Amino acid sequence: MTSSTVMNYDIENDDSFTQPVGRWSVLYYGSGHMLNDITAACWFTYLLLFLTDIGLSPRGAAAVMLSGQIADGFATIFIGELIDRFGHFKIWHGAGSVLVAVSFSSVFGGCMPCRILSTSTLKVETISYCVFAAIFNVGWAATQVAHMSMVNCITLNSTSRVVLTSCRNAFTMVANLSLYAIAFIVFSVSTAKTHADLENQYRWIAYSSIFIGCCFVGIFLSRTEEPRLKMGLRGNSHARISWAYWFKKILYYQVALVYMLTRLVVNVSQAYLAFYVINDLRMGQSAKALVPAIIYICSFIVSILLQEMAWTGQRLKAYYSAGGVLWVFCGAGILILPMNMSAFMYVLAIFVGIANALMMVTGISMQNVLIGEDLSGCAFVCGTLSFLDKMSCGIAVYVLQSYQSMSPTVLDNNSSITSLTVLDNNSLISTSYISVTRFGLGLIPAICSLVSVAVTCTMKLHTPYSKPLVEPLLQ
Repeated sequence: MTSSTVMNYDIENDDSFTQPVGRWSVLYYGSGHMLNDITAACWFTYLLLFLTDIGLSPRGAAAVMLSGQIADGFATIFIGELIDRFGHFKIWHGAGSVLVAVSFSSVFGGCMPCRILSTSTLKVETISYCVFAAIFNVGWAATQVAHMSMVNCITLNSTSRVVLTSCRNAFTMVANLSLYAIAFIVFSVSTAKTHADLENQYRWIAYSSIFIGCCFVGIFLSRTEEPRLKMGLRGNSHARISWAYWFKKILYYQVALVYMLTRLVVNVSQAYLAFYVINDLRMGQSAKALVPAIIYICSFIVSILLQEMAWTGQRLKAYYSAGGVLWVFCGAGILILPMNMSAFMYVLAIFVGIANALMMVTGISMQNVLIGEDLSGCAFVCGTLSFLDKMSCGIAVYVLQSYQSMSPTVLDNNSSITSLTVLDNNSLISTSYISVTRFGLGLIPAICSLVSVAVTCTMKLHTPYSKPLVEPLLQ
């Protein structure tokens, strides 16, 4: 029997590694991604809207987001490899959080090079925002990979791993709701009459988000211990699994595809939600905070409920498929929803929130099933899957934004057009047009959901050490 086999045998017979995780440990872990989550919510919901409002072209705004996504994608692989080599999850998490807090304020803080060079050309502005977006996403990647891969090194219990992931997703919902509450207050109490006023609105949103996120990061770093399972299981924290080991697994490609499609569904829909309710449905300004808030309230409730279940591979597949099918119907509704029935968007938001939670919790949990006890490669798996997520989302948004300059034709009452709808301000709009926003929010997520459900049905998931929590999270 080799030393590695002996070590694995000792771990399997050590209840401290296979027993369920306690409630407070789960909550402390879940709080660790709040800064990333609240800044990401602001990034995907308001970045494109902010940049186009201050004068950048749709393609220029998309280039800023794409630069951040590319930097994030490559950083996840590089940082994942370093974490697998040297460990120290909390150090990577803390360093990434500091970088996120410092750089995110610059993304929404105006064009610093423009002030230094005393110029405000679109080219300089675009390059400036691209640089700060890239820096922000490098820090974001460090925090994300460290936090996600920690799950597998905290416990071997498959149900507890899902619970940790579900709690993390619940805090994601809290982060998003916090952002939209801040945004609702800011948009309600202040009026943007100039570009300076507009920048101040988003600056208040960004700074408030950073403060809230940093408070939760402090709780996580002070109350969560550095995982010791990785060192105990392998005997050497510097040992790592070859990349080829994962590339030979069919399940790796299946999980990677499902995770990428899941993130496409959530992120692309989030990026176009504000555009959709304002430009396509002509809802009030408060709707760009209220509709997302409904989505995340529903997601939060579902995420909490999912923490009370005992999980198996078949149950993961079933719940993911349910969420995917639900998103297909939601996407179809969004695609055909007419302007005069815009209030129905609040109903659709409920089902979108449920579908998002089901897909995110189970989709990320499939990563943990894939990793199993192969902890020396957990950060690499999280990093490569995140790479696919960032690159695909960045490219998808950039392609869609390249056509965003096409907009519905609005005419006055003296004009004529073949297919018209009367607006509240007595102007007219062509109804023969289907906007890029509708495709981004409705069609793309629906197609991705359908494909991911088909892939999920082909998976073979095995979940050992499946035991319930020590105590329920809900009383």
